[in-house]
Amino acid sequence: MKYLKERGYQIMEKEKVNVVGVIGAGRIGRLHINNMRNMPNVRLKTVSDPQADHMKDWFSESGVENLTKDYKNIIDDPEINVVFICAPTSLHVQIITEAAKAGKHIFCEKPICFSDENTCKAHKVVKQAGVKFQLGFNRRFDRNFAKTKELVKNKAIGDLHILKIQSRDPEPPSLEYVSHSGGIFMDMSIHDFDMARFISGSEVEEVYVVGGALINPEFKQYEDIDTALITLKFENGLVGVIDNSRQAVYGYDQQLEAFGSKGSAKVNNEKESSVEVLLKEGVKSSNPLHFFLERYNDAFIEEVEQFFEAINNDEEVPCGFVDGIMAQRIASAAKESLLTGLPIKVEKYQ
Repeated sequence: MKYLKERGYQIMEKEKVNVVGVIGAGRIGRLHINNMRNMPNVRLKTVSDPQADHMKDWFSESGVENLTKDYKNIIDDPEINVVFICAPTSLHVQIITEAAKAGKHIFCEKPICFSDENTCKAHKVVKQAGVKFQLGFNRRFDRNFAKTKELVKNKAIGDLHILKIQSRDPEPPSLEYVSHSGGIFMDMSIHDFDMARFISGSEVEEVYVVGGALINPEFKQYEDIDTALITLKFENGLVGVIDNSRQAVYGYDQQLEAFGSKGSAKVNNEKESSVEVLLKEGVKSSNPLHFFLERYNDAFIEEVEQFFEAINNDEEVPCGFVDGIMAQRIASAAKESLLTGLPIKVEKYQ
């Protein structure tokens, strides 16, 4: 091969095929499966889910070769080189550890874990194994937020002074979901904490939270809330504010403003249509897209494609373990601030 290349012959290298196992076939697992079906050089070999017995109709049209109830069938399969972890958060560290020791590259949905100690232990295992690990902070891959990041990095709006993030879900989750979600900061705001780090290019130094259970007072029994204002103090002097609500009756409200010394960059809501109807009675326009599946599907595709590129080209993943650790630490500080009524310092990554 080297002899031929030295003499000017072009050698067509065999295309790399990533053989994938997906652990967890709930809403987010199925989204990734559906997107990967259309990606070249991706082979969807096995999906595991405890409810596999009730998924036969879906499986027959999924494009996946095998369906199992036991995720260890994926871990133990030497042909599978990539694992997607879409299982409940409580299982993440266990599966990450087993997959890494088996030499498999890992894509994991957020958060990694509710425990900082266990998250850091899993990080050590992944580093020792030398496998790729990417976390599912999909909003980084949205074209609008990525463009804003570029504008901030290139100082097109000068020095960044204020970062405002507005993130509101269309409807609140069930109490059963809230009971094991880790709370609003780990479950919902964690995306905004990652966006704050991503857009600003700076670590968050301190967090202060005010909020309440204004939509469903029963959230209080889990020391959780559904409405929050979160103030962030960054290491580089920037200040930020995050506005979270579990219920925006008009749709999925996802907006951001980066305000700097030379101007401002704003990301507005994606709507069903950009058409405005102007009548004597008033102006009408479409509501924002209903939820994250519609709003961010292109971003979900982009994050997975970049993950496979990192594997195939042996490059750094665009969103790694440290990003997950720091977002979790901001979330933990936010919860402590809510419970104590005090601003809380965010633990640095060592």
